[in-house]
Amino acid sequence: MAIGYLQIQTRTAQDAIPLEGVQVWVLDDEGNPLYHLVTDESGETQTVSLETMDRSFSQNPDYLGTPYADYGVVVEAEGFEPVSVTQIPIFDGETATLPVTLTPLQDGRQRSSQTVENINIGGPAVASSQQRDQEGSSASSRLLRQVVIPNPITVHLGAPNAQAANVRVPFLDYVKNVASSEVYPTWPEAALKSNIYAIMTFALNRVYTEWYRSRGYDFDITNNTAYDQYYIPGRPIYDSVSDAVDELYGEYVRRQGQNAPYFTSFCNGTTVTCDGLSQWGTVSLANQGYSPLQILRYYYPNDIEIAKTNIVTNALSSYPGTALRVGSTGLDVQTIQAYLERIRRNYPAIPAITDPSGTFGESTRAAVQKFQSIFNLTPDGIVGKATWYKLSSLYAAVTRLAELNSEGTSLGIGTVPPSTVLRQGSRGQDVVTLQYLLNEISQYYSDIPAPVQDGIFGSGTRQSVVAFQRQMGLNPDGIVGAQTWQALYNQYLGIEENVPQPGPDVGTVTYTVQAGDTLWLIARRYGTTVEAIKQANGLTSNALRIGQVLRIPVSQNPYVEYTVRAGDTLWELARRYGTTVEAIRQANGLTNNILQIGQVLRIPIG
Repeated sequence: MAIGYLQIQTRTAQDAIPLEGVQVWVLDDEGNPLYHLVTDESGETQTVSLETMDRSFSQNPDYLGTPYADYGVVVEAEGFEPVSVTQIPIFDGETATLPVTLTPLQDGRQRSSQTVENINIGGPAVASSQQRDQEGSSASSRLLRQVVIPNPITVHLGAPNAQAANVRVPFLDYVKNVASSEVYPTWPEAALKSNIYAIMTFALNRVYTEWYRSRGYDFDITNNTAYDQYYIPGRPIYDSVSDAVDELYGEYVRRQGQNAPYFTSFCNGTTVTCDGLSQWGTVSLANQGYSPLQILRYYYPNDIEIAKTNIVTNALSSYPGTALRVGSTGLDVQTIQAYLERIRRNYPAIPAITDPSGTFGESTRAAVQKFQSIFNLTPDGIVGKATWYKLSSLYAAVTRLAELNSEGTSLGIGTVPPSTVLRQGSRGQDVVTLQYLLNEISQYYSDIPAPVQDGIFGSGTRQSVVAFQRQMGLNPDGIVGAQTWQALYNQYLGIEENVPQPGPDVGTVTYTVQAGDTLWLIARRYGTTVEAIKQANGLTSNALRIGQVLRIPVSQNPYVEYTVRAGDTLWELARRYGTTVEAIRQANGLTNNILQIGQVLRIPIG
């Protein structure tokens, strides 16, 4: 028998919080336990080996059996709903990384076998005989002006007109999921890449032409293979797929002289045929030496080309266009160093950066490489497009969570829900409370959209309420009465009780070693620890030399980081956080009251 590999990652709040000490069991296809694992501080288990079929079977379109082995995983953590994942395909020589998102229990609720979340993965779409009827074009009466990467992309989990949930997924994760769900990861590199180009372009075409939104739907694409492409929430991602997507991220297929993403329809080419790309045909062409572009031109017009876009929605800052690596300098390096330093509060396995601000040295490379390893990116220590936007996305998630925690304190949520009944058109402080609760809960449920916190119960807030009510098994009438209020508070208090909080906000000051100094004395003087100073400076011993410059970690708890959103003003932020406009201006060196969307502010609190 051949061998494949499996690693499990357990996180919550859009990956903002890793969950350590989670109990994980790996099971064979009959439910017998093979491994008992425990997650580390990054929420990861060790990688385990599992028997499977030889990879040649998954490269042969005529093989009628199952060219992989199925396994299961059960995940349990105190304070969270347990999760069971079944029919996980393991392929010869491939490492499958299974991301398990855990949901906090509601306040006072005990875990039981009835509350287990069951996820079934199953085989890739290429093995299905379901007919594809993908409709679309590269032109529409309603087009975006630019080709943009939707981050997140909103996926409808069913046929377009079906009553099903919408989930919001970072585009990078979406493409990796779809590629792992559509084809076999053991295919030749050129075949994988040509399929990934088709998958990525298909999604960008749906967004560019507003195919569904122009028809009144509130999503970008479905996961139904009859209409679109396969997306399975909670599925494992394979290393070969992940590496290829990292390399191609942001590239798409278009016809020469046009900007629109080409409509790259496809099917498996064996049990199902179509006018577009044949997935199995790409394997045959790759084995004949065709490049990805040559394969695409075999199935699509000869004048197609590969284009790139650096425009990403909701990005804090745009990719600079050139990869950052050892030797790079400037503001872009300073930006990713700031992102990494903030993220490592939640992921302490990321080593501290000791390079000068704005200089990409060895410690920056080590931090980047560990980040890449944790988040299934190619661990080369280079900040390319995929790494840049994953850093940006995760930084936004961890800072948003910190903002919400501080905001909850300032709002004084308490434990008793309001007695008012709210519906579309309502206004006032109770609506602010409602919107805050929905924003907080939406960090843990990808199918609950976060409403704008403006104190006005509009259509966006109603949409969030309906999604929450459906998630909780309540009547989805969009009206917030006693039952919905109680469910909101139970979920919020459960999050407060069960979700571990990251370490304190730590910055650094520089200190020049004097005669008689020891690490213990310096640590005592600055209220930190010897180990923290050693880690911040890459020291392997306690030896110091006079004149040596150290970076000393110091607490910065009086500040919270806030990312400016549309409609924000300094006055509103000062009121929300119980401070003054002048205090915010001083903390950020501002000379006027003008704010920019995406700007990161330090807000004094306490």
